Amino acid sequence: MISQPKYHISKKGLNVWRIHAVFEFLILLLFAAAVSVLTFFFDWPEWIYAICLGVLIADVFFGIYLFPKIRWNHWRYEVREQEIEIQQGLFIIKRTLVPMVRVQHVDTSQGPILKHYCLASMSISTAATIHTIPAITEQEADQLRVRISELARVAEDDV
Repeated sequence: MISQPKYHISKKGLNVWRIHAVFEFLILLLFAAAVSVLTFFFDWPEWIYAICLGVLIADVFFGIYLFPKIRWNHWRYEVREQEIEIQQGLFIIKRTLVPMVRVQHVDTSQGPILKHYCLASMSISTAATIHTIPAITEQEADQLRVRISELARVAEDDV
């Protein structure tokens, strides 16, 4: 059996994802309220209220409670001497190996929600794309950024 990457993102990342899901829920709530008002004024069928309520309840359960937990369980990463392995996905699990010789630069970033939880997001840039590890502790992000830049420099020297 192929082993998974060792490290999970921070458990606080669950809270961050749930806060983002609450903001998405509020947008959906505004849309459902608008549909409900239109249903009332234009005398549309009353089952539209039930659909709006059902969608809101489903969004709370799946979007705020269940999906962040599943995402957190599947999000893993590991930095090795020759590559960085990232595993992510909700229903379809995607595993990515980023060779150190392909790493061009590493960035860390924080928005207000990540900063509140002392977390950071790390982006690893290659010529083709950017790979992101979300919601790791600030200290871990700083250590990984330095380690990856050192390993990438050594890998470049070997080529």
